[in-house]
Amino acid sequence: MSDDTRTPRKQQEFEQGLGRSDKSVAAFTPHNRSFLQSTQHLLHGHPTMIPVIVLILSIIIFGALAGPKFFSPFNLSLIVQQVSIIGILAAAQSLVILTAGIDLSVGAIMVLMSVIMGQLAVTIGVPTPLAILIGFGGGALAGGMNGFLVTRIKLPPFIVTLGSWNIFFALNLWLSNAQSIRSQTLDEVAPLLKLFGETIAIGGARITYGSILMLAIFAVLWFILNHTAWGRHVYAIGDDKESAELSGIRTNRTLISVYVLAGVVCAIGGWASIGRVGSVSPQSFQEANLQSITAVVIGGISLFGGRGSIAGPLIGALIVGVFNSGLRMVGVDVLWQLFAIGWLTIIAVAIDQWIRKVSS
Repeated sequence: MSDDTRTPRKQQEFEQGLGRSDKSVAAFTPHNRSFLQSTQHLLHGHPTMIPVIVLILSIIIFGALAGPKFFSPFNLSLIVQQVSIIGILAAAQSLVILTAGIDLSVGAIMVLMSVIMGQLAVTIGVPTPLAILIGFGGGALAGGMNGFLVTRIKLPPFIVTLGSWNIFFALNLWLSNAQSIRSQTLDEVAPLLKLFGETIAIGGARITYGSILMLAIFAVLWFILNHTAWGRHVYAIGDDKESAELSGIRTNRTLISVYVLAGVVCAIGGWASIGRVGSVSPQSFQEANLQSITAVVIGGISLFGGRGSIAGPLIGALIVGVFNSGLRMVGVDVLWQLFAIGWLTIIAVAIDQWIRKVSS
């Protein structure tokens, strides 16, 4: 029997069936999600919203607790100065974590390259610009070694970079003989190495070239990741490496390039760190690896790869800076500052896990 010859009874049953079907479909429409489900879906599509909200609330709360001095241009610019090096390392760390990897050697690469630049320029007498370029090449080589071991030897990124952290740290102490190159020596022989420690006075703010460099690095990486095929490939590999391979992406080549670029960014951070510290110190930034991961996680980039904005770690680093500055101003001991940052990191990971459970 055709549809247009249905009896009235069958026609009624058919329409009731359609009604039930429509209700069944409606039950799964976004309009019927709970508030938590809607929030989960929103954050899944905009993972940077959480760190932005946390940063704004942190500034408001600590501003209220610490008073007007917290909002002074000098203090705000000081916060940016203090997080500039960790921010640069967080940018390098983000590249690797977006591919579902992790790099525990970023801090060691940074310090090693700063030592290489200092030794070449001061001890050996290599022209400073050339010493800096060699340092960048060394960063690319160090990152390339990590990438080769991960892609060609098929070793886990955690194990590879944990091992290379020890290798780079040992080379650092060997090349420097565990001795720092003092600020006065740099001023006499290689003042260019301290470039990113110089400041620009704008009103009451003191903005360092290192702070500007950090922002420039994030801006460049944001453009690359969002407006180039290479950036799309990085996200695709982090989301599902096997699917990326099936779609024609040369995953191993892309992964190696990610580690190489991360190494170069670390070397740039090494140059900036000399200006920040004022000397070439082989013992500096010993906790930089964990601090960079903290900034990335708080910034909303998923540790499981493939999700998050490169702008997130910049916000994450600023959150850590605001917490440290605010807690210090209200008289909280350094021990409890670390306690607060630790809980902030754990909460950020828990939120990431919750967001990843969103149903499509």
